[in-house]
Amino acid sequence: MTVTHNTALNRYELKTDHGLAIVVYHQQGDRRIFTHTEVPPADEGRGHASQLVKEALDDTRRAGFKIEPACSFVVAYVRRHPEYRD
Repeated sequence: MTVTHNTALNRYELKTDHGLAIVVYHQQGDRRIFTHTEVPPADEGRGHASQLVKEALDDTRRAGFKIEPACSFVVAYVRRHPEYRD
């Protein structure tokens, strides 16, 4: 499955078998503040959110922005993956 960056809606998207998984951010200066992660209920526990967040954070770094987790899922992900701590 492929993660896409929907710049018009400030979010990253992943099409799943049961809908659309998203991680939403707000851009402030040199930071992207990740505020919400959502996965269709039928797809929970399959690793889609982790894949989505990893690719969103990687893309954020490639674009030269710092990462600020504000969503509980992204906070937990960054705790498990300290390479994303800014």
